[in-house]
Amino acid sequence: MSLRPGRSVPIEAGLLQIEDCLAPDGSIDLPDDITFVSLINRNIAHVGDEVAYRYLDFSGPAMQVREITWSTLGVRMAAIAAQLQRVTAAGERVAVLAPQGLDYITGFFGAVKAGMVAVPLFAPELPGHAERLDVALRDSRPTTVLTTRSARESVVAFLDRVTGLDRSAIITIDDVPDSAATEFVPTSIGVDDVSHLQYTGGATRAPVGVEITHRAVGTNLVQMILSIDLLDRNTHGVSWLPLYHDMGLSMIGFPAVYGGHSTLLSPTAFLRRPLRWVEALSAGSATGRVVTAAPNFAYEWTAARGVPAPGSDVDLANVVLIIGSEPVSRAAMDAFTAAFSGFGLPATAFKPSYGIAEATLLVATTAPTAAPRALAVDRDELARGVAIPVPADDERAVTHVSCGQVARSQWCVIVDPDTAGEVPDGRVGEPWVQGDNVGRGYWNRVDETRRAFGAHLASTLATGSHATGADLSRTWLRTGDLGFYLDGELYVVGRIADVVVLGDRRYSPLDLESTAADASPMVRRGYVAAFAIPGNRLVIVAERATGLGRSDPAAAAEAVTAAVLQRHRATVSDVRIVPAGTIPRTTSGKLARRACRDAYLAGAFD
Repeated sequence: MSLRPGRSVPIEAGLLQIEDCLAPDGSIDLPDDITFVSLINRNIAHVGDEVAYRYLDFSGPAMQVREITWSTLGVRMAAIAAQLQRVTAAGERVAVLAPQGLDYITGFFGAVKAGMVAVPLFAPELPGHAERLDVALRDSRPTTVLTTRSARESVVAFLDRVTGLDRSAIITIDDVPDSAATEFVPTSIGVDDVSHLQYTGGATRAPVGVEITHRAVGTNLVQMILSIDLLDRNTHGVSWLPLYHDMGLSMIGFPAVYGGHSTLLSPTAFLRRPLRWVEALSAGSATGRVVTAAPNFAYEWTAARGVPAPGSDVDLANVVLIIGSEPVSRAAMDAFTAAFSGFGLPATAFKPSYGIAEATLLVATTAPTAAPRALAVDRDELARGVAIPVPADDERAVTHVSCGQVARSQWCVIVDPDTAGEVPDGRVGEPWVQGDNVGRGYWNRVDETRRAFGAHLASTLATGSHATGADLSRTWLRTGDLGFYLDGELYVVGRIADVVVLGDRRYSPLDLESTAADASPMVRRGYVAAFAIPGNRLVIVAERATGLGRSDPAAAAEAVTAAVLQRHRATVSDVRIVPAGTIPRTTSGKLARRACRDAYLAGAFD
């Protein structure tokens, strides 16, 4: 997709219009001057006094509402950028190691304004993720770190232990005075410059940093706005997702594009009392359309622990719920819908979606007016690579949720990874993606970048190809996932690296895990990991369900073993019933099966 040379949109023209980002044929074609900085400058010029971001702070005895306008954000960005210019150069990496909040946002955007590469991470006190932070810091090698007063001590201690970074290169965001903004030296930022490094979740391997350009993030935000129909400027975001995660970062990207605002809270505030998320959604729903996003576990957790009291005035009539795990859980949607249908939740609220960090975020989502669609297919045939629909009550049925259609100006083909050829609808293969939203590659990883971002299609279907309209001379992104098309819908069924191979048979770990959860009430649903270890041996690790900590696990292990043998004709070599919170998860709540397998082999569950 070629750009029209020199095309730009003067800030004086007003707020960005979606038409400014489209070519005459309707494809997405960003103006050359569209960057995070230019978008925020446009909002400062036209809606400067309006709220850009609102943070609900639950850290004290009473909730505090903290807000920042576009104009104030502009001052804070310039002040932080000026401070950064004193100690480092444009193009260098700047890591954000701060708690969730407005300072995180100003620090991230301040690094971008300075023409540096932001590396959104997190403060070291985040429990259970020190190794991920260690890996990301050693990999990105930031020249400067942004943090806050409250986190500075822990950041200094962590950096001394891990990187040895000079303490003079640590800037405390909330100690930077507004007056420093006058010292900012304007920096040229191009649409193809790298905005930030987005570190992957680490579900199947160590986290790696994806180079996200301003073109990629701008394109993907426009794709989201068009796909979810967010053209109404009276649309607000609500999110508790961590800002270092691609889905969380998108929730501060939306307002930058259309001049709206997002309301944020911390992951901890949500986990401790999920009703806070619901109440924030309800408040947004009362004034306009409100969009949120979360993985499977969040909807299940909220259905279990966040239902308002009878007679509550909670109203979710204008809520859009993006659910973006791979694969999306029908059980999670059903549980949330059952819990909140009495609070105005529409049947079309849920938008099952598919996204990956390498594509900035969104690849596909459900149409604005469509309800979620689930498809039952033959389990055994699916294991052989073919999606054959069967009745939902068939003993061989396994259900998958559709992720809808691929976003505009993006292409996703299902490919046989061995032949690099497109496969027909109904055949399982690896989704390959192309579009201007795809990142530039992995930071400092030439070989991995070539393999993942440099794929070439060997062949496409003569009819019904999903590559129609794509540039076949361009490279494709290998996603590492497994999926198929059927009846115009994209289904994602798992990760290639997670497939359990036992002899000549292949199994979906999710299918095995679901069977294990069905086998015994002691097994905590959604907290089961199935994997193979050397010697063609199948292992299942399952967390105990709440309230059953004193029960004998032997009966549960026997039930799991029998159920897996009956349903899948697979022999389980070992079942471990472990305490809640034992199985490692990624920062977005996904099961980290590779880490669980490594822990098992290291004797962590003995």
